[in-house]
Amino acid sequence: MSDILETGGEQLLAALRHVLEGKGIATTDEIQERMAVTDAANPGQGARMVAKAWVDPAYRRAMLQDGAAAAEAIGIPMRGMPPLGVLENTPETHHLVVCTLCSCYPRAVLGYPPFWFKSAAYRARAVRDPRGLLAEFGTLIAPDRKLRVIDSTADYRWMVLPMRPAGTEGSSESELASLVREGDMIGVTVPAMRALQGEKR
Repeated sequence: MSDILETGGEQLLAALRHVLEGKGIATTDEIQERMAVTDAANPGQGARMVAKAWVDPAYRRAMLQDGAAAAEAIGIPMRGMPPLGVLENTPETHHLVVCTLCSCYPRAVLGYPPFWFKSAAYRARAVRDPRGLLAEFGTLIAPDRKLRVIDSTADYRWMVLPMRPAGTEGSSESELASLVREGDMIGVTVPAMRALQGEKR
């Protein structure tokens, strides 16, 4: 039965590609290229953006103004992707990204969403009890620090620019990028110095 379903799915995909090409919307090569770009996307791409923003004030400003253009500037393909907004965490404000309807995610810069991002529990808790949710990830937000929950949609995707950890002065961009985890760019966790210290031992 699974073989039949797989064959049927392949036939449907081939038919869709044929229609798109026939209408001049996209060629088979363009579709294959887009699929390859999507499959190659991973959190390391977003981490490169974060690390560059930490060391380059001009890039940071550009990233906050237009995330997609900033991604393109360092070689991350964004053609055909929704606009990308970047939210900067500060000592006064922490951002948390959620998609309340489904699993809209900045895949071009973070890859496929983690399983929990798509769960109904995460989506509900992020809105109803964001501080409690973050505490379960080990992220404690001070009561006097503002917590903004941002809804990612099919029309506009969001990622977080986390604060640079103290004690990383003089570190290279690649070293800084190694500190940044996927959760840091969604806002459920924050970068920690311990990863870099471990590398330098």
